[in-house]
Amino acid sequence: MFDYELLRLIWWMLIGVLIIAFAITDGFDMGVATLVPIIGNTEAQRRVMINTVAPHWDGNQVWLVTAGGAIFAAWPQVYATAFSGFYIAMILTLAVLWLRPLAFDFRSKMEDSLWKNTWDWALCISGFVPPIIFGVAFGNLLQGVPFRFDELMMIHYEGSFWELLNPFALLCGVMSLAMFTAHGAIWLQMKTRRELHRKSGMVAILCALLVLVLFVIAGFWIQSMNGYSISSVLDMDAVSDPTKKTVAVAAGSWMHNFEQYHFMWIAPCLAVAGALLTMVSAWLERGGMAFFCSVLMIAGIILTAGFSMFPFIMPSDLLPAHSLTLWDATSSYNTLSVMAIVACIFVPIVLLYTIWCYSRMFGRIDEQFIEDNTHSLY
Repeated sequence: MFDYELLRLIWWMLIGVLIIAFAITDGFDMGVATLVPIIGNTEAQRRVMINTVAPHWDGNQVWLVTAGGAIFAAWPQVYATAFSGFYIAMILTLAVLWLRPLAFDFRSKMEDSLWKNTWDWALCISGFVPPIIFGVAFGNLLQGVPFRFDELMMIHYEGSFWELLNPFALLCGVMSLAMFTAHGAIWLQMKTRRELHRKSGMVAILCALLVLVLFVIAGFWIQSMNGYSISSVLDMDAVSDPTKKTVAVAAGSWMHNFEQYHFMWIAPCLAVAGALLTMVSAWLERGGMAFFCSVLMIAGIILTAGFSMFPFIMPSDLLPAHSLTLWDATSSYNTLSVMAIVACIFVPIVLLYTIWCYSRMFGRIDEQFIEDNTHSLY
């Protein structure tokens, strides 16, 4: 069907699509969860916020599972190395994500303000911790991860959890949190009325502005940061072996792709334009347009990171030659071929079903709706 080189490139693009889909869909879930105890002043307002995402959150979270499964099947060495290096961070992410369904179900079990406030803050934790961890992870990937392979191709990670919390990674973590919070606030502006509608718009403007500022700072920082480039010619149809190449490390190398492939500048321009238009649309109370612009902002930021690192997936700052790229860290040709056929059949079906669900459940929610359906809602 396709040659090995093209299949590897296709799966790099497909996994990128899955990551963007997760950030867009589950991103507003996490943004709303973060804001529940912050801008929800009354019990009715908090229930309104929770029920704007209630019909969708579990389906949205499936995109994370799908992306993880795709990485495991298409890039097994990346999956194994990531779990070696980011194990504590990943377990922490899963732990806080468990709080979301628990908070949804248990907060209404007792009519006690302390009980409900506790679960609301648990919901907030489940909303803001994962975006920070995801941002910190991307920040560390851009700097390189301390791992290597031995003669038996066993992975050795030689870093610690605390080393992940470096200044650039923390900047990326804060930017990621602001991005998801802005996205959640825009969702609330589109789905609510009156006071919540107004407050959500203001939060969206402030968070989108913060995203824009941090994105620009990160862009200038990357230009002086050590980047990676392949300095030997690779046989892109060869069997995967991440140790059979030479890699050069130099300041500003992450900008080389933008110099060589000018179309890649679309990504950072999309991120900047998306953030600006999100602020303008939120100010004008055009919730649907603001949400679309927020989607563009998220896609632009993720694509900027992906284009910068291409073809690297997980660089090694310990032994740069052992860095993982999409040309030498993939599964076999047969595996990628079968997966491509499955993806071509089922991904469009899932997307169409998701669009249908959103269209059927579209509409604004207010306190009166909660009161009229109090026994059937969270």
